[in-house]
Amino acid sequence: MTKPPTNPSAEEPQIPNKTELIKTPTDMIEFLYEKVSRDLGSKFVVKICVMKKKGTVFFIPHGGGPLPILEDPGHAKMIKFLKNIKSKINKPSSIIIISAHWEENEVKITSGEKPSLIYDYYGFPEETYKISYPVPGNPELADKIKNLLNAKHINSKLDTERGFDHGVFIPLKIMYPEASIPCVQISLLNNLDPKKHIEIGKALTSLMNENVLILGSGMSFHNLKIFLSGSKNTKSDNVKNKEFDDWLIDVCTGDKLNTIEREKKMIEWTKAPSARFCHPREEHLIPLHVCYGVKCEKADLVFNDSIIDKKCSAFLWQN
Repeated sequence: MTKPPTNPSAEEPQIPNKTELIKTPTDMIEFLYEKVSRDLGSKFVVKICVMKKKGTVFFIPHGGGPLPILEDPGHAKMIKFLKNIKSKINKPSSIIIISAHWEENEVKITSGEKPSLIYDYYGFPEETYKISYPVPGNPELADKIKNLLNAKHINSKLDTERGFDHGVFIPLKIMYPEASIPCVQISLLNNLDPKKHIEIGKALTSLMNENVLILGSGMSFHNLKIFLSGSKNTKSDNVKNKEFDDWLIDVCTGDKLNTIEREKKMIEWTKAPSARFCHPREEHLIPLHVCYGVKCEKADLVFNDSIIDKKCSAFLWQN
């Protein structure tokens, strides 16, 4: 019996080539789901478990005041990095940010629906005090953070009035200029105890089951006197900068340390070479401790370059 000719118009539509758009495991699952659905149609009942996007932890440099927004040449490499890094991580549903520029006696959490901006820098052009970043808050997430902290006996309070300081809106304006991702800011403790801040991070670990970005906003080098000296500084200064930066990279990303050893070094960071030269006061380093506490594992080094002529690093923890 002769097989009837195939009618091309009756064939099922072919899925377009989208492989070049696949960048993450979630993209792959969604691609396969679409392909299987088209290939099998209603002939089969297909159950596919689409991977839920997981959280990301990220410690970044935020630079000097509003200089990155002014496109200061000393920040050019940092600006390029912050613009490009978002392509390597899932776009988050919400952002939790720990900035170097908010310290309290106990942990406080922004819980307003429309936080204002705090222009906590001085002596810059008038335009920098008119920067807009109308990102919404997330009161529900703020309450969840409070409950997670209190469950670990870490005293915390919601703050409906607090706005976002420049450690929040400067890097986010570069990374996500559309200002559409709800944000919550968490304060540092003003004792700057590294162990306590690692514990804060550990209390937030369960948030990694959600599509949340936890962002530590500080600087791996922050000696304001050196930054403001207006010169290239001495060879000795650069050696000290590199000594500490190399130590930090080894601790955060190296394979030789187990979890206990890595945490001990993070807590005892002042024993690192040139530690106090790089951080006369450690408020710009401590957001890194919160980030580490969330994951308690080695990170990936994603930036290691100069900001205002000093070597700085950024670290990424991603599922």
